[in-house]
Amino acid sequence: MSEGGIEDDWTPSPIELERRAFARRASVKSILIAAASVVVFAGVIAVILASSTGWVKVREAFFDPQVFIHSLPAVGKGLLQNLKILAFSVVGVAFLGTLIAVIRTSRSPVLFPLRFLAAVYVDIVRGMPAILLLYLIGLGIPGLRLGGRIDPVLLGTIAITICYSAYVAEVLRSGINSIHPSQRAGARALGLSHMQTMRIVILPQAIRNVIPALMNDFVSMQKDVGLVSIIGVVDAVRAAQIEVARIWNFTPYVAAGVVFILFALPFVRLADWYTKKVRTREQRGGTV
Repeated sequence: MSEGGIEDDWTPSPIELERRAFARRASVKSILIAAASVVVFAGVIAVILASSTGWVKVREAFFDPQVFIHSLPAVGKGLLQNLKILAFSVVGVAFLGTLIAVIRTSRSPVLFPLRFLAAVYVDIVRGMPAILLLYLIGLGIPGLRLGGRIDPVLLGTIAITICYSAYVAEVLRSGINSIHPSQRAGARALGLSHMQTMRIVILPQAIRNVIPALMNDFVSMQKDVGLVSIIGVVDAVRAAQIEVARIWNFTPYVAAGVVFILFALPFVRLADWYTKKVRTREQRGGTV
């Protein structure tokens, strides 16, 4: 008996059963074709590598299993430094990016100077390569001799925060602008102040609308944290570089790359899953 006391004796019709069987056959066919294409592609790559005269030397220089395993502890220890910088940078980017986005979407004449400065900040930072920004901060600030020695980890965190705050600010600004003006008008009609409207009504909806883009920025930031090695931070990349200089084999670089990929892969898949979920709900006309 189903809810309401009505007996649920429904069975699929022959047409429905045929439709389901066709869907299963199509799914199996797609899987087999995908598997066959992977095998063919891998075979082509194997033939190209085997026929290359320099493959043996490249394999010894970049893909030595013993060197790979031996370099993992040093690379893993350096990765902890990357995670430390990433954790603090995420907090800084969230705060600074939100502040810039709120300032740039404000319509108050009093805040015009701040809006102008925020726009200049975003234009300059987004137009500058991250590696140059790291050089300017990581080497320029110590050159000012403001005090004692400044930890390169702190300088790298500041540089990554400044760099990605500009990108996140623009993503949040687009999310704020996507909210219909009636939301703001309704909140103000209920007696909420401008800041209360932004904090309670606008920002939660804006963030929800741009979560896929924010997740992609987070994945990119995970990768770019490895650039802090150029200012002296012994992270995963610099640890790999030290191993390469010690044994004159480039496999530690491959080990560092694999470690970064394995760390970022769950977040990449999460971003893809959430993006697909949002797209499916929008196509169904549901609420995101």
